[in-house]
Amino acid sequence: MNGKIDALWRRGVRRGLIAGGLKTAGILARAGLMREARGRGAIFTLHHVRPKVATPSAPNAHLEITPEFLDAAIAQLAHEGYDFIALDDVPGRLVSPQARPFACFTLDDGYRNNVEHALPVFERHKVPFTIFVNEGFADRTHTIWWETLAALLNACDQLNFDFGGADAGNGVEIIDLSTERARLDAFDRISRLIESDDEADAVARLDALARRHGIQPLEITRALTMGRDDLSKLSRHPLASLGAHTVSHRALKRLSDEEAAREMQRSADWLEALTGTRPAAIAYPYGTQATVSERDQALAKALGFSVAVTTQPGTICERYASHLTGLPRISLNGFYQEPRYVAALASGIPFAIGSS
Repeated sequence: MNGKIDALWRRGVRRGLIAGGLKTAGILARAGLMREARGRGAIFTLHHVRPKVATPSAPNAHLEITPEFLDAAIAQLAHEGYDFIALDDVPGRLVSPQARPFACFTLDDGYRNNVEHALPVFERHKVPFTIFVNEGFADRTHTIWWETLAALLNACDQLNFDFGGADAGNGVEIIDLSTERARLDAFDRISRLIESDDEADAVARLDALARRHGIQPLEITRALTMGRDDLSKLSRHPLASLGAHTVSHRALKRLSDEEAAREMQRSADWLEALTGTRPAAIAYPYGTQATVSERDQALAKALGFSVAVTTQPGTICERYASHLTGLPRISLNGFYQEPRYVAALASGIPFAIGSS
């Protein structure tokens, strides 16, 4: 088995193992075992909510769910006895716990489909939600590199890409993109470069390459995300709240103290100027252990955010009452769109087992 086939095989095996783990967690939860793992509740994170559309390859498929699945997920949680609360109410629920667990819904990046397809579902169930907004996306000054990269790879049969970093031109390789497997492997490899390099510079080079192939990265941003008028209108909806999500969506952990603080402060200032309300919550870009540090959590607290969320998986227990700028969230992943998986995740059992 060669390396490329092995990489594709590993993707399938990993998803199968995760699905198997979720099924096991569901069985344990229904048997009433490990109840303490549920904690006080859960914060869910979403990105795109839209009908499924076929594409040659979809490297970002994990970041999108259908409106039907969102509807089923909310119904499942209601059946499980969850209260649906706004993110801003989480601190109060930790200080004054109640018998019923809580569920919060958050959505990152400010995609248009959050209003077109997710909002009607939230309205139908009367569920509050928070959308975390990037100034750079809303003002069309920054591009969404993972969307640009997916569009570029789907548009070409092969690509000359420079992996040489600062020595531009010295690391150019011809990348085969003739199969789905090859496109997914290329996406993974280029993503790793962006994550390990100077992010702003790597994204700028990717954007330049996309433009040479007739793809306009800022037009992708414009098509996918809400602008100022959309956000201003949404901020007045009784179920909606807007949270900060920095300016450039760069990994804060890799920025200097000054840059990281400026990204968070300016994001909050921008939203306050737009809506008249200063955001109480912020979501760290990417939100993983590799992209968020304890320094960033301390900065968020010092800047006045009462809540800050990561994408590190887990449920919310009492200990987070003193650690509100490092809250975990549970991703509703596009590869696992079954209501029973939502119940299994909310039980906290998969995370308790994974950390043991």
